[in-house]
Amino acid sequence: MKPSMKSLGTFLVVASIFVTSLDMNAQSRYSGFYKDIFMDCGVKLNSYPDLPAANYLGLTIDVFSTDEANVSQRDSIAQKAIFAGCEEDSNGALLYPDGSPRYRLIYVNGGKSTSHGKSLGKTALDNIRKFVANGGSYVGTCAGAFFCSQGVVRDGNYVPNEFYSGVWPGYTVGTKLEKSATGMFIEKRSPLLKYYSFDGRMEIDSVRHNGGCYAYEENLPKGTEILLRYDGDTLKLKNSIDRKASAWAWKESEKSGRVVVIGSHPERMISGSRLELFSAMIRYALDGNGKPCIKHQLQSGDTIRMVCSSRANNPSNARIGDRQFHHFCIDVPKGAKEVTINLGSVKGWSDVDLYLFAGYGEFAWNDTAQWKSVNNGVGKILKISDPKAGKLYISVFCATTVDSRKGRNGDAYCGRTDILNGVPYTICAAIEM
Repeated sequence: MKPSMKSLGTFLVVASIFVTSLDMNAQSRYSGFYKDIFMDCGVKLNSYPDLPAANYLGLTIDVFSTDEANVSQRDSIAQKAIFAGCEEDSNGALLYPDGSPRYRLIYVNGGKSTSHGKSLGKTALDNIRKFVANGGSYVGTCAGAFFCSQGVVRDGNYVPNEFYSGVWPGYTVGTKLEKSATGMFIEKRSPLLKYYSFDGRMEIDSVRHNGGCYAYEENLPKGTEILLRYDGDTLKLKNSIDRKASAWAWKESEKSGRVVVIGSHPERMISGSRLELFSAMIRYALDGNGKPCIKHQLQSGDTIRMVCSSRANNPSNARIGDRQFHHFCIDVPKGAKEVTINLGSVKGWSDVDLYLFAGYGEFAWNDTAQWKSVNNGVGKILKISDPKAGKLYISVFCATTVDSRKGRNGDAYCGRTDILNGVPYTICAAIEM
């Protein structure tokens, strides 16, 4: 019997690494994501059980992996279910029901970029594009750098690739250097220098390289930042890569995530400047996450129903995902006596834990909110007496999430898997004058 999409749809990840606990006390203003990193070790990509830089930085990570040498039909079906969605998780693992990123960052490994793109299919590729456009960041090495682009330049000609994600609108050029290593010069104004000094040197030695690429600079997309350049003086290549852009970054807007990629392989390093290099890339990408947005400007007494699934294509009224925040606001006039905020449950969903926060000055995160209600269940009421005039921010947080167990491709979701398609609720703020 062939495995069904539903039975495989929640297979994920080899290493759910929790260096720090993700309880409410540990949440920060980077809250609102299920975890920090999703590592793609899927079809035709290198497969590893962990990511040393994530361990070094204390980040949570999920890894989806397949057998590099012998990919089965079951692996391919599992990959499509994870990236493109299935009955149990119609959004796909990367996205919440409103299309927001469920992880802060996706990391795409080395391997065969075109073959991997083909194996993902159109819906999965679109989901990766949506992930970055809506605020999730992207890090890629080697094949992951090719995969972020629109295509390659070959013999002076642009060759678009429909199986690349195109989350960076530029083109790459293959180095034709295999099973080797290169030095890399750090650009004087490289933002990576914000994170580490790299032993006070402006060069990183012996970064592994195997068929990678560089950024084509003759038609470089506006806003692209060159981070590093190859030191290719000692490499006897037909087409020199000396001083070509080996690593670069790009961020389209405040809403979108940041793309940070490199044509080589620093990702398996466990010490020294090469570990710092990849850690700096991750940190710069995470610092480039898109800014959250307001779902609704509430009007006094009006009830907003947040009940739509991802398939309804109505992100403003979408359900809330696990460990996600939804943000609202209301303008409080002078002379108001009280603001009452009512968070209501929808039939069949009263056994889920949603938390309610409110505050002035910025989004109402759990660690900055002036008022909060974090008891069990959905239904909550916050009463704010003698509120000051101004914009009051209101947030809803879904504390209920999935569990996981070991599966064929790593861990599989179990427990409250109904949460994956989102939790419906209602919200109303009433102002008493």
